[in-house]
Amino acid sequence: MRKQYYFRPSAHGHYAWDVDRLVKLSSGFKRQKVRLSAIAELDEPFCLEGSNEVPTYRQIAEDVRLTEEADLRFPIIMSSNRRVMDGMHRVLKALNGGMETIDAVIFEQDPEPDYVDVYPSQLPY
Repeated sequence: MRKQYYFRPSAHGHYAWDVDRLVKLSSGFKRQKVRLSAIAELDEPFCLEGSNEVPTYRQIAEDVRLTEEADLRFPIIMSSNRRVMDGMHRVLKALNGGMETIDAVIFEQDPEPDYVDVYPSQLPY
């Protein structure tokens, strides 16, 4: 599995959470069914993680490939404010498959980020 991070804007770059750590922290959480219609990201402009960059068709094709390979047996991970921290490719696969819900684990309180005021290019991959 490729190294992944979840990003949120910070004062001087981004807050970044290591997805491997999010998986470990949420591994004991109870799965919940979340309606795809409640996932805000589906109705927001597409962007590359941690960037305001407009994606190229090649980058979109890579996302399509990752969506096709996504494994719906694993729950998505959501923050306390119901933002997808990990699993957008699974969300897209579920949406394209005509599903109405997806399994999720949800943080009641978000963990501290692994990195503060960084840019994606500064992180180890």
